[in-house]
Amino acid sequence: MKILFLDLDALSPAHLGCYGYHRNTSPNIDNIAAEGVRFTNYYTSDAPCAPSRTALMSGKFGIVNGLVGHGGTAGDMKPEGISRELMGKLTRGTALPSYLGLVKNMNTVLISPFAQRHSTFSFYAGFNEIINTGQYGNESAEKVTPIALDWIERNAQKQDWFLYINYWDAHTPYRAPQSFGNPFAEEPLPAWLNEVVLEQHKKLVGSHSSSELKIDFRNKTYTNESDALFPRQPGEIGNMHDLRTMIDGYDCGIAYMDHHLGMLFDALREQGVMDELIVIITADHGENMGQLGIYGEHATADQATCRIPMIIRWPGMQQGLVDEGLHYHLDLLPTLAELLNGPILPDWSGSSYAPVLTSAADCGRDYLVISQCAHVLQRSVRFRGWLYIRTYHDGFHLFDREMLFNVENDPNEQFNVAAERKDLCMEAVYYLQEWHDEQMRASSDDRDPLWTVHKEGGPFHARGYLPAYIERLQQTGREYAVPELIKRHPQEFPVVPSAAHAQLQALLGAKMRGSAAAGEEV
Repeated sequence: MKILFLDLDALSPAHLGCYGYHRNTSPNIDNIAAEGVRFTNYYTSDAPCAPSRTALMSGKFGIVNGLVGHGGTAGDMKPEGISRELMGKLTRGTALPSYLGLVKNMNTVLISPFAQRHSTFSFYAGFNEIINTGQYGNESAEKVTPIALDWIERNAQKQDWFLYINYWDAHTPYRAPQSFGNPFAEEPLPAWLNEVVLEQHKKLVGSHSSSELKIDFRNKTYTNESDALFPRQPGEIGNMHDLRTMIDGYDCGIAYMDHHLGMLFDALREQGVMDELIVIITADHGENMGQLGIYGEHATADQATCRIPMIIRWPGMQQGLVDEGLHYHLDLLPTLAELLNGPILPDWSGSSYAPVLTSAADCGRDYLVISQCAHVLQRSVRFRGWLYIRTYHDGFHLFDREMLFNVENDPNEQFNVAAERKDLCMEAVYYLQEWHDEQMRASSDDRDPLWTVHKEGGPFHARGYLPAYIERLQQTGREYAVPELIKRHPQEFPVVPSAAHAQLQALLGAKMRGSAAAGEEV
């Protein structure tokens, strides 16, 4: 058995031809989809990068495994604690690669810099062979493909391997080489992104809003500075030309990556193994491209960020099938276990959708709960045709606490109908609470890591950024947002004692000085 797993970072299904996109960004991916099963309602449980891959590889929701953010305590998995043995659970088969190695004796191979990029070295658990492409996720396909082709040439005809390859070209900043050109220069933008929508977006605030597409990590603010190294990504979107640069940059990244995937598929055909090869194509998360007013980032717990592609071509199973059921990405582990006749472990949060592949059976979930704790703090419920978003920290975007979108009729999340449909909001909150109770029972402690992030100062990509950002808002004519931002996030500013608190503090000091002078024990 041979499995090729393609993890295509930040790849939105909405920008793939096989998912209905009007641009021809992905002919090689589309060909694989035509030969297998394409899942249309497939979501990462936890976004963005590190939480998503940790949930996938461990088989556990972030609320259970503990890693939900990009820094602080919740930037690491929860320790196993007193029950930890000489080898932790990830080594003993609960992680995806260690499971494949133990159950099927597969040679598990990783080509990715991801663990080093986020210091998530638990990601390595169970891989026999690890090739770090060495540029922390900043590498383009021309750096990854030669390494993959070399491995294929040396190993493709061997038995029983699982090859996991990570590509980064759809990840911000968009970096397709200028020599690739722009095959979409004369093609229309997505129809919903028009001048009226852009003018609305220009009034919004927060990281990766249209007015500031770059995070200045050194000075802790959000800026509109462009980078000469990445001409395909503007620093701000002030007009339709800038908007085209942004969308074309992302689409060129996808097309460039797809071209390199075609090179891999050609090499596998030359080795004579393509007909027997299981191919899995997916992503860690999608990408906001205007949804909720955010561009070029995977910043929310919504349709744009958390809906991901999943294509499985498994020789001898369903071909040309489209499955519309609701599934998590962490459902993959129990699915593979069932298809490989292995045990389904109680440690895993997922449930198998193997019947989709074997008999086209519908086995989707009734609802999903998806989370984001790196850019904002949000948990959302995807049920029937609806997406309910609950915001605990808005990442300075001034999101409403509750948002509700009909994603079947409004896939780009333009019309929040929470106020009009309180009945659906209440239903979603019931699902959210039901899920939360179930996951906390499965957790090794009583800590919900979302609240850990909140108590430690908020999401990593917003922590400490507000004071300097307020200056920028005042300089760019968006002063209207400042009072509300200060009201929502007072913890971002030094605490000045009120007059009443100052008076009490003075009285306490006098009391203690008097007690000390009298020789009393303080």
